[in-house]
Amino acid sequence: MTSRSSLSPLRVLGIDPGLTRCGVGVVDVAPDRSAQLVHVGVVRSDPGEPIEVRLALIATGLRAVIEAHRPDVVAVERVFAQHNRQTVMGTAQASGIALLVAGERGLPAATHTPSEVKAAITGYGSADKRQVQTMVARVLRLDALPQPADAADALALALCHAWRGGATVAAASGPLTPAQRAWADAERLSRR
Repeated sequence: MTSRSSLSPLRVLGIDPGLTRCGVGVVDVAPDRSAQLVHVGVVRSDPGEPIEVRLALIATGLRAVIEAHRPDVVAVERVFAQHNRQTVMGTAQASGIALLVAGERGLPAATHTPSEVKAAITGYGSADKRQVQTMVARVLRLDALPQPADAADALALALCHAWRGGATVAAASGPLTPAQRAWADAERLSRR
């Protein structure tokens, strides 16, 4: 993995896990909280395929995003209780694949609940999808709302992670990359 200079922003891969659509978003976030879009997309799997094939497709897609964009850290939406047991099982399986792929690459990973992400992005933990998309578009200075919602959620996860102390969270996982070290230094200075 190539490292960027210590003055570089923290590159965060956000993953909104899903078995049919797994949202991915990569952002560069500077210590002053300004952010720039690097990549956004969705890794898809066909519901008609066997589960092992679907999970393998998600893993392959996530590995490709990591290889292409070389994030410093990965943020994954934490699975939460839903009434639809089948949906929560697929989400949990995709989440496990995301965390596994991060671990394979030696990347620190963290999970955030949907309400944590909404609060970080909009200031309101019960914000709706449209409010989150609008704020993500505003923060990243996009001309249009990121689509589909899975991709917008992945971008929101990445921003949330960086803003909530991404380098500090990553430090608990092991040695910091140069970008993470710059972020940790900036966080320490901001607390003085």
